[in-house]
Amino acid sequence: MEIAVFFMIPLVLLILAAVVFCVVMFIKLMILVFRALKKYLDGDRQGKEEVILRKSLGEVLKERRVACSMTQEFVAEAMGISRQAVSKWENGTADPSTSNLLKLAKLYNVTPEELIQAVQAGEE
Repeated sequence: MEIAVFFMIPLVLLILAAVVFCVVMFIKLMILVFRALKKYLDGDRQGKEEVILRKSLGEVLKERRVACSMTQEFVAEAMGISRQAVSKWENGTADPSTSNLLKLAKLYNVTPEELIQAVQAGEE
């Protein structure tokens, strides 16, 4: 009988340690889930604001291109980029780099400041 009790004590301790480990891991997992949820919810608000800004810039770029009677294909060839890049800029899924924005302004025969001011005027 003493031998059975001698073997059961480590077994009980091992089970207890496993339960404590599982509880700690569950708590850590819940912390990670809550952090991710908070980041997602905070990022959602910021993402909507960015889309508005990008859409405004895209609208300005498209208006300038159409006013100059240019196609996306023509703009892309003139700048040495893909037509898809021009399309992404205009539909707001991407923004042109600073150097590309300067090239666009030159191609559309406006100053870069005019493009930026048109975007800012669209936000108000």
